[in-house]
Amino acid sequence: MVFTKPRHSAARRIAVAAAAATALAATLLAAPAAIADDPPPLVVEYRTSATSPTADQVEPWFQVRNTGSSSVALADVTLRYYFTADVGAQYRFACSWAVRGCANVTGTFGEIADPGAAADRYLEVGFRPGAGTLAPGESTSHLQLRFHRTDWQRIDQSDDYSFDAARTSYAASPKVTARVGGELVWGTAPGAEGPGDPTDPPTDPTDPPEPGPLLFDDFDYTGHTDQRLSQRGWTVKSGAGGPGAPGAVWAPENITFPTEGGNTLMNLETSTNGTASGTRQSELYHQRKFTDGTYAARVRFSDAPRSGPDGDHMVQTFFTITPLDAPMDPDYGELDFEYLPNGGWGEPSNILYATSWETYRPDPWEAVNTHTEERTSFAGWHDLVITVDRSLIRYYVDGRLFATHGEPYLPETPMSINFNHWIISGGLVGSGTPRAYDQKVDYVYYAQDQTLTPAQVQAAVDRYRADAVSHLDTVP
Repeated sequence: MVFTKPRHSAARRIAVAAAAATALAATLLAAPAAIADDPPPLVVEYRTSATSPTADQVEPWFQVRNTGSSSVALADVTLRYYFTADVGAQYRFACSWAVRGCANVTGTFGEIADPGAAADRYLEVGFRPGAGTLAPGESTSHLQLRFHRTDWQRIDQSDDYSFDAARTSYAASPKVTARVGGELVWGTAPGAEGPGDPTDPPTDPTDPPEPGPLLFDDFDYTGHTDQRLSQRGWTVKSGAGGPGAPGAVWAPENITFPTEGGNTLMNLETSTNGTASGTRQSELYHQRKFTDGTYAARVRFSDAPRSGPDGDHMVQTFFTITPLDAPMDPDYGELDFEYLPNGGWGEPSNILYATSWETYRPDPWEAVNTHTEERTSFAGWHDLVITVDRSLIRYYVDGRLFATHGEPYLPETPMSINFNHWIISGGLVGSGTPRAYDQKVDYVYYAQDQTLTPAQVQAAVDRYRADAVSHLDTVP
C-alpha cells in the first residue's frame, strides 16, 4: 500500500430532458415540465464570479430550486459542472459560503470517457444529511463554490462546457445537470446521457452475474495460523516494512476471526503504546491474479479505538496493487479505498479516499495518480465495490457511485487483493497509554471480466450464503 494524499430508465431521462428544454425556451427561469411521480424536478440556477477566460480558480455558484410538488432530501441530490481539464492538472474543491452550511456540501471530481463529449471532467456537488430537505417552491439559496489546480497554476476555462462568462447573476443553466437518487432530472450532459453514458452505473442492476471465474471468501477461519489461508492464496503479513512508522511491525496475531450474530468476520487490529517500536499493525493479502472485473468487500470502519485514547492517524483499507519494481515502473498499478478516521496527510479529520494509480517514484517523490475524497465520518459497515473495464474505474460506497477515474490509471498487469490497517508515520498521539483500533471485514468477492452493479454483487453474495458456500475460487 503506497501512502499519499492522495438504473436508470432511458425513456424517463429523455422525457425529462425534453420537458426541461421546452420550459426553458419559454423562460430561463422556468422549470422543466412537471413529472407526475417521484423524484420531483429541480432547476439548477448558475452564475460565476470568475468571468475571465483564465483564472486562478473556477467559481461556479449555484441555487437549486424545487419546482415539483414533493419535498426532496438534499442528501439524494447531486449536481455536475462539466469542464475540460488542463494537461496534467489535478484539482481541489472548496466551498466559500453556503446558506445550508459548507459543512453540508461535498465536492468530488469525476472523468468522462466518451471521446465525443465536449468535456472530459466534472465537479460533482453533493449534500450531507445536515443540509435538510428542499420543500416545493423552495431554493437552497447560495452555494458559493470554487475549485483550483493543486499546483495553483491558472486554469483555462474558455473551453469548459458549463462555464458561461455572461452569467453574473443567477439564471437556470441546462449545462449543469441535477440528479435525484442517481436519476437525471435537469440539464444535458456533454456526452451520451442514455444507457451508453460512461459516467453512469451499468444498467440491469439486479440481473444475476454471468458464469465466469470468481473469488468469494466469507472469512470462515479459526485464526491467523489456519492452514486454509495459505492454501487459498492468502498471506498474513509479518515483520517490518512499510507503510507506517519506521520501527512498527506487522503482527499476524492481530488478525482474528470472531463470530458476531452467527457470522464469522475478519478483524484487523492495530495497537500501540504511543511509540513506533510498540506499534503492531495488520495486513492480509491474496496472490496476484486479478485485473479487469468487479471487486467487492463489506468493511466496517471505526472512528475510535476499542480501548485507550483516541487520535492516532489510522489508515483502514481495501485495495488492489501490483508491486513497484522500479521508480516510475509502467507496470505498477493500485486501486485504493483508504479511510482516515482521525485525519492525516494534512487533513484535520475523517476522510475517505478513492485513489487510482498509474505509477510513482519514492525518492524524490513523484506520483501519477488521481483521487476522489469525501470529508465526513464513515464509521460503521459499508459495501465497497470497484469495477474495472478497458475504459473506466468506478468506485461505489453503499451502492452510490463515489468516484469515476479513467486513463492513464487503468491497471495493465495482475494485482493482488489486500486489506490492511496501520498508522501513518508521525501520526502517533503523544500518550503512553496502550490503545487498540479495529477494522472488520465480512467478505470479499471478485468477478473476472464482469462489470457488475452493487446490487448484482449483493445478490451473488446472498446466493452463496444461502447455499452455505464459505469459499470459492475459480480465478486461474
